[in-house]
Amino acid sequence: MKSKNPSHTHIIRRLVQFGFALFILVTAARHGLGGEEAGVASTDALCPFGGLETLWRLVVNGRYIPKTHASNVVLGVGLLVGTVLAGGAFCGWICPFGGLQDLLTALRRRLRVPELRVPDKADRILGYGRYLVLAGILYATVSTAKLWFASFDPYRTIFSLSWLFEFNWATSWPAYTISLAIIVGSFFVPRLWCRYLCPLGGTLSLLSRISLFRIRRDTSTCIDCKKCDKACPVRIKVSDKRSVTADCIGCLQCIETCPVPDTLYVGTIVESAHAAESKEGVA
Repeated sequence: MKSKNPSHTHIIRRLVQFGFALFILVTAARHGLGGEEAGVASTDALCPFGGLETLWRLVVNGRYIPKTHASNVVLGVGLLVGTVLAGGAFCGWICPFGGLQDLLTALRRRLRVPELRVPDKADRILGYGRYLVLAGILYATVSTAKLWFASFDPYRTIFSLSWLFEFNWATSWPAYTISLAIIVGSFFVPRLWCRYLCPLGGTLSLLSRISLFRIRRDTSTCIDCKKCDKACPVRIKVSDKRSVTADCIGCLQCIETCPVPDTLYVGTIVESAHAAESKEGVA
């Protein structure tokens, strides 16, 4: 029987998540305390999704959408390269909002509150919500030449600390309401925002299909226990796949849970079906 103590990978991932979240929060606090005069970047300037939002205007007339900066483009390009290499690992290791949702899930389990299990069919349908949100944001941003989603974005609302330094219910109640709903929902449904609504997650899901490194399954040693399916925070049916790409956040929980060594492993896109089964060419 496997030990219930967290693995080294699990501990490292939590530390990385905490480190990035702390960096964003400290930066947001310095910006909030010092204002523009402090010369500290706002949360908007540190968001890679802003690079995608401002891309159209930058290409058309060489200007950035208000509240975006060259840093958004640099981060966006970096994330693009990282996704082509390692799939959605940004979501599982770096994104502070993903870390917050994981924290809520850990709290729910600690309190022994049952998970709200979304039926499989509904889960598949709701998963398309990310693409609808992405399309809507890009259309509205191009049409208005403004960072349209900023007024509703729960990530920005929570991690910019605007609710602490510039609380204004009269003008910001939609953002506060959405953020609170996402927090409460994520307590009961693991990674609710990531699975159903996150526009950046939708973008990375598409790019992950061509990622160089991904989780692979050796069908010759798999005992079909489905423990990997239960461990996956985004409900991927790992036990049905030879290669896990779209929607995977790279948390590696499936690999840690698998009772048969080397049945699940990190491999490459160039492996043939034979190599996947014989484990030749394992990364």
